[in-house]
Amino acid sequence: MDDTILSFDHGLDLDACWMAACVTHLAGMEAGMIEQAVMTIKRQAKEYWSDAERHRTGRLDLPKARKEIIEAALHELKYPNLKCAARIATDYGAARDLLVTLFPGAVETIQQIKTMGIPVALITNGASLPQREKINKFALGSLFEHIFIEEEFGIGKPEPAIYQHVMDLLGTAPEETWMVGDNYEWEVAAPQKLGMKGIWVDHKGVHGTQTLPVPPYRSIRALPELLPLF
Repeated sequence: MDDTILSFDHGLDLDACWMAACVTHLAGMEAGMIEQAVMTIKRQAKEYWSDAERHRTGRLDLPKARKEIIEAALHELKYPNLKCAARIATDYGAARDLLVTLFPGAVETIQQIKTMGIPVALITNGASLPQREKINKFALGSLFEHIFIEEEFGIGKPEPAIYQHVMDLLGTAPEETWMVGDNYEWEVAAPQKLGMKGIWVDHKGVHGTQTLPVPPYRSIRALPELLPLF
């Protein structure tokens, strides 16, 4: 869902969200130091999310994960008041949520696929509340026969059991099942080990510029490019 149907990272001005939150809550910091704080937060975030286990637990509680990232950045900068980390995390999250929007043609593409009689399920990682809020806000529920949210189901991508469970419910064999999304590991590498066909929504056009350990079945830049593949 995130960065496949909805913009979540791709195309959003996240620096502006960080800047606004830091300007509000980092009292006494000059403009140059605010910019350094944002850069430090982003570097700490990259390190935090690069660890697979931290990623798994952190995405189930984004406010807590963001608070820990900001605290690490402020500690590195020797900023005296770490208590403001929670407020920065809250403001950043709220500003970011306002920017989330549908990718052009995403909903229409899924609707056209459904008119072909092809069953469609949604597998999305993360906590139940924020994912359900996005599903409801953008009226995505009716697009899918089944919706699986990591926190609700108990496991998420790239665990093999979630892909197998969805195939069992849809009544599809691996070789006739497509997994579509922007995360190479979750939507290509892991499902193709089960014999599924991974279609990578490669926003940045990385495929073709580097050798991948597991080539995707197809690589597209946006969901509407799926339709000619049928």
